[in-house]
Amino acid sequence: MKVTEHLKNAKSTLFSLEIIPPMKGESIESIFQAIDPLMEFKPPFIDVTYHREEYVYKAGPNNTLTKQRIRKRPGTVGICAAIMHRYKVDAVPHIICGGFNKEETENALIDLHYLGVENVLVLRGDAIKSEGAFTPQPGGHSYASELLEQVINMNHGRYLDDELQHPTPTNFCIGVAGYPEKHFEAPNMASDLRYLKMKADMGADFIVTQMFFDNQKYYDFVARCREMGITIPIIPGLKPLATKAQLNVLPRIFHIDLPEDLVKEVEKCKTNQQVKELGIEWCINQSKELIKFGVPCLHYYTMSKSDAVRQIAANVF
Repeated sequence: MKVTEHLKNAKSTLFSLEIIPPMKGESIESIFQAIDPLMEFKPPFIDVTYHREEYVYKAGPNNTLTKQRIRKRPGTVGICAAIMHRYKVDAVPHIICGGFNKEETENALIDLHYLGVENVLVLRGDAIKSEGAFTPQPGGHSYASELLEQVINMNHGRYLDDELQHPTPTNFCIGVAGYPEKHFEAPNMASDLRYLKMKADMGADFIVTQMFFDNQKYYDFVARCREMGITIPIIPGLKPLATKAQLNVLPRIFHIDLPEDLVKEVEKCKTNQQVKELGIEWCINQSKELIKFGVPCLHYYTMSKSDAVRQIAANVF
């Protein structure tokens, strides 16, 4: 079933989660161990992230270094199939621009279509860690809007090979990302929202937000989206704070602000266990307030760890 159908049919706020594939060589059991404790909250869909390649330098003969391309977290398509088979819920794979050309993207979408996957979340993706700015794969997409267009084209039976005879259209429900505190590369919020409006007008079906710790950021974001005529569902993404180090790590990686009240309370904590407990309490309060606001779904970034999110869901759902 499509995400939009789940949202339309829901009688109350839904619970959903995002997981990340295990490192190459690790067992898929780690994914099941992360999901199993959360199934009592009946998630109708589970997101699975996609990870692009990285470059590492390995020592060679005569003290030389060889640059090698590796993908540390493969398996997104297979994990989606496993989730749908094991839990009988819908999987939402992330599809990214980085590291893939258009043909590779088309083939991945064909595989997902054959598996019965009906939802995708299209993203540009991050730059390679060793590079300062995002660089598209040769023959690939530079922007999420271009990737969105490719998926929409396939939904209309338009493939890269325009000589195909009677191609079968895909039927993907397409999600895009939203940034309550602005994408870090956008010059301002107005510009960022114009591009989001463009994606909605192109045919995006729903929006999932970047994590935020101040609900007012989400309320303001939704209000501005609606003022611009963006009418598709906007699902808030939440992540419980887990360690004191995240006070610096999260703003640097995700370009978000942390509320002063939260920062002050974290700084009082003497151990990471205290920080984790505080993060759970903060996220519970966030979740309850968002439900009162009338959000269609609460989407939790689990990082494939279920303990904190389970405690939150037990107090909210």
